[in-house]
Amino acid sequence: MNNQATAITISAVAALIGDVARTNILTALMSGKALTAGELARAAGVSAPTTSGHLAKLIDGALVSVEEQGRHRYYRLASASVAVAFEGLSDLAAVGPKHHQPTGPKDQAMRQARTCYDHMAGRLAVALTESLVARGLIVIEDRAGLITDEGRQFFCGFGIDLDPKPGSARPLCRTCLDWSERRMHLGGRLGAQLLAQSLRRHWVRPVKDTRILTITRDGERGFQELFGIPVEVLMIQRNA
Repeated sequence: MNNQATAITISAVAALIGDVARTNILTALMSGKALTAGELARAAGVSAPTTSGHLAKLIDGALVSVEEQGRHRYYRLASASVAVAFEGLSDLAAVGPKHHQPTGPKDQAMRQARTCYDHMAGRLAVALTESLVARGLIVIEDRAGLITDEGRQFFCGFGIDLDPKPGSARPLCRTCLDWSERRMHLGGRLGAQLLAQSLRRHWVRPVKDTRILTITRDGERGFQELFGIPVEVLMIQRNA
């Protein structure tokens, strides 16, 4: 019975995601921002009433949550776990049957650096992860990460608070399979704070209405000097 219940639950979630409009809604929310129903209607390409119906189903399925501020309602992904699962589906879709479509500049930018909910993804994020492992600051085993003593000193010096928030059960360091690179990038609280600090230092800048992150001149210097990221990873977007 447990296997049957699990299969039914998985099928129900898959059916929720399987609708194109709902997939577009979830894709828009992968930016990590809370969006209004109107913004999500434009992203989904459907009418406002249809969007409301889709959002009700996504909320009921625990994929999306809603927050009310005065007269406004804002929607976001229900949890980081939803983002991890959606990124995994993107990886499956990338290797599945598809029609060939030439990669355009926007696609190149997405592959270089983008948000994956509240952490970084793409070539930059993969390079960051591999640099941290090579320098012995983190150890990764079976998708889970362990921060070494040297790593704790390094991250504290970078302005990252490694202590968990009260009531939070989110892992400190875990990995996501990057759909465009097919290698691991960092998620968890550590991945989220690496993005937050990169934004605070103006090393990356979000591109409006997309998940793309532009690497700034300060970011090129900072990522290279502090993390040892190869210059070709940092410059590829400008040359695309």
